[in-house]
Amino acid sequence: MLTNKLWFQAGVGIILALVIIRLFIEVQGIFDPLFIIAGTVFVPLLLGGVLFYLTRPILYFLEKRGLPKWASIISIILAILLAFWLFYAMIGPAVTKQVNTLVDNFPEIVEEVEGYAQYVLDQRSRLPDSIQEQISDMTGSIGNLASNIGSVLLSFTMSLVSGVISLVLVPFFLIYLLIDHKKFVPFVSGFFSGERKSWIIKTLQDVDKTLRAYIQGQLFVSFLVGIMLLIGYWIIGLEYALLLALIGMVTNVIPFLGPYIAVIPAMLIALVTDPIQAVWVAVIMLVAQQIESNLITPNVMGNALDVHPLTVITLILAAGNIAGLWGIILAIPVYAVVKSVVKNIYARRQDIGKTATKDV
Repeated sequence: MLTNKLWFQAGVGIILALVIIRLFIEVQGIFDPLFIIAGTVFVPLLLGGVLFYLTRPILYFLEKRGLPKWASIISIILAILLAFWLFYAMIGPAVTKQVNTLVDNFPEIVEEVEGYAQYVLDQRSRLPDSIQEQISDMTGSIGNLASNIGSVLLSFTMSLVSGVISLVLVPFFLIYLLIDHKKFVPFVSGFFSGERKSWIIKTLQDVDKTLRAYIQGQLFVSFLVGIMLLIGYWIIGLEYALLLALIGMVTNVIPFLGPYIAVIPAMLIALVTDPIQAVWVAVIMLVAQQIESNLITPNVMGNALDVHPLTVITLILAAGNIAGLWGIILAIPVYAVVKSVVKNIYARRQDIGKTATKDV
């Protein structure tokens, strides 16, 4: 029958999903309180989940050594606090010094950058009309940003305060995830029975494996990229090397776009110091990214995600337009999870088809 065809069922499912999304958009005002609550707990829950996947192997290790769960969790929390304290003690003073120096030299850096920008503007009459229009729009945007610097700083301060408040919730989410994470799969699979229950368990395990591979692998890769950038910046004598390497390490968690975001401040600092140094910064970033993409990432993550580069670019562009920065950050893991679920659905249907064939 037509209704038993996979393409027909998939089409009906897509149509129903689009209808539901449309109806949801029409009545989204009703769900505004839920959006506010979700937005409040989103960042703490996300950070708690990241820390959970980083610390869960430690929890299992301690429990195998006979330590009670409560003692293992307390040990993990103390270890996290100790790690942050050591991190701050080791690089905090150096980073603080570089930040203060950068703030003191910021007017000079801005003046130098404006000089380069003015040179480009003086030469724009030689450029094609389309490029001249883009330069004019960019100049207007920079002017608007400068005129609204007060509101920008106020917005940044409010976001910083909100972020600090959110961070307070992170340990609570982490503790409850460490305590109750083994109850999730039995709870969800408890609504099913037989082969369907086994399929649900396997699917959830595959999703867990995918998230673990991505989070642990991406953070480890970002750490190594930060180390490579730091060594490269030190070799060429770039100012604020430690601060710029930290920026590169943090932005590397953003797939594809992270390296390009990280190279911008480094290039600006290098241009002010020595234009030739900017070329070396570009070379260092290129070498670091080639080592990361061709050597580190394949060996750290393996084929756990198996996402084609063109798919990565498409997902990031689409997610960025839909959900901004968070969409860019979460696009790849969400896609990997959906892909894992779809693979299990496809394997399930094949098993059902083989069983039906044997029965016939």
